Amino acid sequence: MFQLGKTIVSEDILGKDFVCNLSACKGACCVDGDAGAPLSLEETKILEEIYPKVKPFLRKQGIAAIEAQGTWVNGTDGDLETPLIDNKDCAYVIFDGKTALCGIEQAYNQGIIDWKKPVSCHLYPIRVKDFTEFAAVNYDKWDICDPACSLGQELEVPVYKFVKEALVRKFGEDWYAELEKVALDMKK
Repeated sequence: MFQLGKTIVSEDILGKDFVCNLSACKGACCVDGDAGAPLSLEETKILEEIYPKVKPFLRKQGIAAIEAQGTWVNGTDGDLETPLIDNKDCAYVIFDGKTALCGIEQAYNQGIIDWKKPVSCHLYPIRVKDFTEFAAVNYDKWDICDPACSLGQELEVPVYKFVKEALVRKFGEDWYAELEKVALDMKK
């Protein structure tokens, strides 16, 4: 672990390799697990605002879950999350054949909305836990992502490079530039 501004960062994001391999995992992170995607308070407001524009991209089961539970929920641990369909799939998940994709991101890709998706999804496999004085930035190792780890090793892409856009979105360009300096220093 090392400190970077008001973050405590796991060295695993520099030392582990990762590149999503949707052809192998089929987007399992959107349908497996026991909780929705973590959200910030600001993101809950965004979801409420964009839902009418995202709704046409969603499956009927997702629409039913959102209309029953809301565009976001308080999870069992009290954290803000995306709602789930039958305690499994994210309510915003859609499918391209057998591959899970994000309905929010599809609306973004088509220029309907200007918000890509929750930052926690964009950052994955990095998870950020906010505390009063700092944020913990950790690599979340999940066996469903083994194909992504293998592809990352093959392509020699460390986690922090794979999620660069999301890290800049979350922490800013200056923070990311400092992270790159730490990564270079660690290679020496």
